Amino acid sequence: MNFVEELRWRGMIQDMTPGTEEQLQKEMTAAYLGIDPTADSLHIGHLVGVMMLRHFQRSGHKPIALIGGATGMIGDPSGKSQERVLIDEEKLRHNQECIKKQLEKFLDFNSNAENAAELVNNYDWMKNFTFLDFIRNVGKLITVNYMMSKDSVKRRISGENGADGMSFTEFSYQLLQGYDFVHLNSTKNCKLQLGGADQWGNITTGTEMIRKVTGNEAFALTCPLITKADGKKFGKTESGNVWLDKRYTSPYKFYQFWLNVSDEDAEKYIKIFTSLPKDEIEALIEEQKAAPHLRPLQKKLAQEITVMVHSQEDYDAAVEASNILFGNATSDSLKKLDEETLLSVFEGVPQYEVSLEEIKQGVKIAELFTDKTNMFPSKGELRKLVQGGGVSVNKEKLAEYETTLNASNLLNDKYILVQKGKKNYFLIIAK
Repeated sequence: MNFVEELRWRGMIQDMTPGTEEQLQKEMTAAYLGIDPTADSLHIGHLVGVMMLRHFQRSGHKPIALIGGATGMIGDPSGKSQERVLIDEEKLRHNQECIKKQLEKFLDFNSNAENAAELVNNYDWMKNFTFLDFIRNVGKLITVNYMMSKDSVKRRISGENGADGMSFTEFSYQLLQGYDFVHLNSTKNCKLQLGGADQWGNITTGTEMIRKVTGNEAFALTCPLITKADGKKFGKTESGNVWLDKRYTSPYKFYQFWLNVSDEDAEKYIKIFTSLPKDEIEALIEEQKAAPHLRPLQKKLAQEITVMVHSQEDYDAAVEASNILFGNATSDSLKKLDEETLLSVFEGVPQYEVSLEEIKQGVKIAELFTDKTNMFPSKGELRKLVQGGGVSVNKEKLAEYETTLNASNLLNDKYILVQKGKKNYFLIIAK
């Protein structure tokens, strides 16, 4: 597999230094990509870089994931208009361990293969550098004029897009990232740095430093910054980032994010975020054109990435949960849902709290659905809808207006799901 060709057809190359492709065809090459460790989980914005490393390893080369422990303590100014909050070493180490576990789902770290992935942390070689040593040995390699010419610096200093200037701390970031490349080039024979398009300035600073220090060859390759078809930022929802850790984004929500992307985005994302081969993707694109309402691209994209990030079981549960909301799932399917998934599925549905003790004693639906909650405006309307088969409790149609609900009707010992017609849901929470 030719790495550059693979990335090219997937739409994952923005810039590349001359000679990169020839170097990769010549020999197994080590490349690194930096990952910001300011949280204890990656989010889907990180996935483009992670997939680059995955394709790199599948092409027979050696990927190095660099956790930016030192640079994370400073904050990369690229693409930012404000300085970021800094974190301490204990938090960095915790974040590193969590990120490593997530990366292991994408990369082979543990085999004896020559191109097994490695994880490094730049804090390990930066922590003993004194300020004087750094200024003398690294600072002299790059002129201020060179550093000022980088777009990320120019934008901040000029106050573009509401930027609030740039501290010396952030200005020095370019030198730190450049030195990472020098260090990995000399200690691990790493000849290529990968990153997003906004990193081009920092990466080429590294290639320039290597040329000055050792005269060795060094290369750079960046991928485009991913946007949505409507121009909005990829990976953000109304509730914030879409995380890979299920504590922050449930597998159901994660699956729904990919399932609900537009046709245009699905065609782009399935190339970037899966390892599916070209012929299979092209066949899916043709299927989509022939029957867009069936959404084969979105379904396959959501399946591939949910299984890769979470598991087959989580994917199956997410599909089943989706069927509960949008399909003809049974009450048995509903009863299988754990509390977290149940709440994810019915997030935004009107909720009503009632007394758990009253439910245990038994309460008639007429009283529960009208007096204790206002799901139905009147008992008369409720009676009509029940007689017409238009009211369900926990996905089972109510046959009798005089029905009494009790503790046996509680899901997870706490919830009752009421459905009015096909699309109106209500959640009763017994406390």
